[in-house]
Amino acid sequence: MPDADPIDLPRLRRELIRPAGQWRQIDLVAETGSTNADLSARVRAGEPAGRVLITDFQSAGRGRQGRRWTAPPGSGIAMSVSLAPDLAPDRWTWLPLLAGLAVAQGLERAIGQRGARLRLDLKWPNDVLADGRKVCGILAEQFQPAGPPACVVGMGINVHLQADELPVPTATSLGLLVGERVPGRTEVIVEVLTRLESVLSAWSGANGTDVKAEYVARCTTIGRDVRVQLAAERSVYGLATGLDDDGCLIVRTASGPVILGAGDVVHVR
Repeated sequence: MPDADPIDLPRLRRELIRPAGQWRQIDLVAETGSTNADLSARVRAGEPAGRVLITDFQSAGRGRQGRRWTAPPGSGIAMSVSLAPDLAPDRWTWLPLLAGLAVAQGLERAIGQRGARLRLDLKWPNDVLADGRKVCGILAEQFQPAGPPACVVGMGINVHLQADELPVPTATSLGLLVGERVPGRTEVIVEVLTRLESVLSAWSGANGTDVKAEYVARCTTIGRDVRVQLAAERSVYGLATGLDDDGCLIVRTASGPVILGAGDVVHVR
């Protein structure tokens, strides 16, 4: 698989790095433990934001709650980016949501270029879904290094995974969804990072309301009965009615509305 769809680093740098653009440096490594951990260490050491780190194989990838995330070499995209947007601190809570929106938009564009159509949805706060199954997970970690604050956002996108390679039964991959019209990993990265740059620009500018509206329109959590796991022995049950200005989920429970900034969501059938 690694040789079947190699990532074209020169093309990524050529198409994504621009003098006034978001992305200042793009690196590709054959293998690492975790792109988020590696890039976070670079941020703590004072490296400025705008970096992208991609690997062909991530041996100790992390999801929410410290869960392990892994995939066969060359079967997907394990990628982290460092961000320091010009936003008020209370709006940084939107960064993982904006990343999810950008992934959904970017995957649709990459698939469309291959003559296929696919609708991508969002599950609050950090999953991208296709036909109700997870095709991408997102992990955001905020830091206060010696310089300006920064956020590292990791994205794990299932591109070529076969059914017997999926980490959980509720996952899927682009290849399983569109067959031979699956886009290459380089195409996916170009489209996702292009959309992320555009979404971040819109969010920090005059079109932030439109960005929030599109996220809400794609978010299948809103309007559904949910169970949100907050800790090992604490859950919230109710109807997800919307998002507040900070991107927190509003859940209407039997005892009144609850506002949640994080948690593992289960869509109750």
